[in-house]
Amino acid sequence: MWSDLFFPNNPKRREQLIRKSQEFQDVMKSNFEATNQLIDVMNEHLSCSLEHIKLNENASLQENCNVMIECMHKIQAEIEKIDKELKEKLEPTLYEKLQNKSLSTTDFQLISKALKVVCGFATEGSTTLVSLLINKGVILAKITSTFAKIGALTLASVGLGVVFMGIDMIVEAILGRIERDQLEKVLEEYDKALKEFKPASLEYQESITHVQVKIKEINK
Repeated sequence: MWSDLFFPNNPKRREQLIRKSQEFQDVMKSNFEATNQLIDVMNEHLSCSLEHIKLNENASLQENCNVMIECMHKIQAEIEKIDKELKEKLEPTLYEKLQNKSLSTTDFQLISKALKVVCGFATEGSTTLVSLLINKGVILAKITSTFAKIGALTLASVGLGVVFMGIDMIVEAILGRIERDQLEKVLEEYDKALKEFKPASLEYQESITHVQVKIKEINK
């Protein structure tokens, strides 16, 4: 391209954008997998009927973010529903202990009885799960908010594609300058987003792993 002669760093910027887009896709994939693991645990222990979600590699970043956000809202709604009903059925001091995860054996049994009324059944695993999910509400809200920000990125809804007609080198140069400006803007935007997205995703994934480990310990 003539534009690459005028703006020799553009090919490098394109490669950087491809790499950063791949980083987003990799983190997104891990988040989808972690969410499906959480869904499995909730369906098994809380009688939920949540459906798995799938990363669509042919869809835009924005479309995949919307899938995740919609799923997170469903998960949060289930947790909030159980939380609200437990709050109504438990003594204030006991509910406070549930929030603080400072439960004695007697407290645990009382919460299990209330949970049985709410969910239709209650096991040690389901009671433990409820306690963990209520306490991890902030993390769920945080990752949902982060996905909303990622979905609002400048090029989240479209691929980066500047058409070079190849008719006139002056036109190529103009388009090269436009592409340079776009690439610089998007790369800066992606860098900023990744700094928030990666740690928030790691925290989210680790919290789900923590939930799974605790449930497995109870079921031993």
